[in-house]
Amino acid sequence: MTKAGSKSAKFVEKMSHSPEVMDVRQSAAYLGISDDTLYRYASEGFVPAFKLGNRWRFRKSLLDAWMDKQSGAAPAPKATAR
Repeated sequence: MTKAGSKSAKFVEKMSHSPEVMDVRQSAAYLGISDDTLYRYASEGFVPAFKLGNRWRFRKSLLDAWMDKQSGAAPAPKATAR
């Protein structure tokens, strides 16, 4: 595996274990954008976000659905409890 491939695999593994509710730093890393850009997107209502006190929070599942919508991809099927 190349060095870039190894970095990519580590990122995917780390993000697959990310919490359902993330802060700006975690969400920006997940989306691959800067913290400042994410703050702007959240304050303009461009990304799904909510404030807890005076801090922005982001639900991973809503960010995933938002990315699917933005990319024109079909939403991922939801897992069903058995």
